[in-house]
Amino acid sequence: MSEKFYITTPIYYPSRKFTLGNCYTTVICDAVARFNKLLGKDVFFMTGTDEHGQKIAQAAKNANKTEMEYLDEIIADAKSLWKLLNIDYDKFIRTTDDYHVKSVQKIFRELYDKGYIYKSKYKGKYCVPCESFWTESQLVDGKCPDCHRDVIDQEEEAYFFKLSEFGDKLLKLYKDNPEFLKPESRVNEMITNFIKPGLDDLCVTRTSVKWGIPVDFDPKHTIYVWIDALTNYITGLGYGTEDDSLYKNYWPADVHVIGKEIVRFHAIIWPAILMALDIPLPKRVFGHGWLLFGGDKLSKSKTTGTAECVDPRILAPRYTADAVRYILLREIPFGSDGNYTTELFLNHINSDLANNYGNLVSRTFSMLKKYRNSIVPKFEEPVEEIDKDLFETITKSANDAKKYIESNFDVSKALASIFDIFSKANKYIEVTEPYRLAKDEAKADRLDAVLRNLLEAIKAGTILLSAFLPDCSKKVLDALHLKNVKFKDVLNNDLLLTGEMVDELGILFPRLDVQKELEELSKIAEGK
Repeated sequence: MSEKFYITTPIYYPSRKFTLGNCYTTVICDAVARFNKLLGKDVFFMTGTDEHGQKIAQAAKNANKTEMEYLDEIIADAKSLWKLLNIDYDKFIRTTDDYHVKSVQKIFRELYDKGYIYKSKYKGKYCVPCESFWTESQLVDGKCPDCHRDVIDQEEEAYFFKLSEFGDKLLKLYKDNPEFLKPESRVNEMITNFIKPGLDDLCVTRTSVKWGIPVDFDPKHTIYVWIDALTNYITGLGYGTEDDSLYKNYWPADVHVIGKEIVRFHAIIWPAILMALDIPLPKRVFGHGWLLFGGDKLSKSKTTGTAECVDPRILAPRYTADAVRYILLREIPFGSDGNYTTELFLNHINSDLANNYGNLVSRTFSMLKKYRNSIVPKFEEPVEEIDKDLFETITKSANDAKKYIESNFDVSKALASIFDIFSKANKYIEVTEPYRLAKDEAKADRLDAVLRNLLEAIKAGTILLSAFLPDCSKKVLDALHLKNVKFKDVLNNDLLLTGEMVDELGILFPRLDVQKELEELSKIAEGK
């Protein structure tokens, strides 16, 4: 049986159309999922939307639509965006799905029956945008610690989850399972800011909000967003339904990939709920940093700017989905914040995608056509040091990429390792000078070896790259007549068939006039 691998994005709040910031997390998860498929694992990748709460109801009202009419349009756009960016998810869960609603009600009742949920009254500080209650001590300068906006005093009857009982258990979790929460800095935040000061019981219902899942045994109460939202990771697998085969097969999750602003909910509230339900905990929660635009988090309000356009619906058709995926995966240090600029994006298209990878493929295919009629030469074990060095780079890069993904889901370093193969192969061309070898009939065998070695480098790097940039990788692998490749094929030097003719290939990434593109995108951003 294949090893299982279950990865999730957070479920996104669809109050507005998704942005490049939403794409960041989802593209990361897609690349990690694809890489694990390359490794031969049985992968399940889930994403979705968190569709209840005050903000959705208000947004629908402002648009003069019902909640579902409003949501259906947003979700349709989200799914089309994921398709545009080649997000290959296995399940898209909506918290308005009937099965999820019923499962959440069952979970709520079970927690209540076990004594972990009780009814009382809540008086505290409430952040409307975040739909979160806070104690006075948790406020930062009197404002919401998550979004830094004003809070209001609010009192209402509510059900509470006994979160206060789980402080010691969570500390033990972090101590006994150091891999549970990454990066390590997130652990320190949870302990220092939340657990050590003392956990308060969590308000888990509202009576003033009607757009949500009702408590089935007390219908005037609507189940609060975090009980509703967090349980998606198991309800999406069928937990609480008649068909829970996916749950039995894939839970516990190998990793929840989330933004750092919601680590508290996934590293404190979520494991506490699972402990209360006697359900195994996810193996890891990874709280990545933010994609910054002009020094600020790239939020839903920043789909365009005065000088730049950052809407993926414009960037992907204009520069390819792979180019958008590349900048998200390569440039942002995973776990830290990273700055996005359009100039950086365009320069990377030129330097990495066009000059490095695209140029390598183009030069190699052109030489193969010119000197060998596009016929794949026979593979010979490398004997010259420069050949050995090339294959050592291939082996090291493949192993490094695997290590980075498996150990810490570090897509940036994994992708950098893969591009080391292309850089080394381009240098290999400069040193071996196949165009000179072609002029000397006595060096025909050496030319064959050089061309075959270059094809091996392209094959190996492209197989690895297929997890990150699926479109261009497919074009190259198709031209090499390679289908259904796996990680084990990277170092298989018999995969390319001697004597087979490779197909012609167009330019993968045309070079851009960066200044011209910046001017064009500026006009688009300004609506001209």
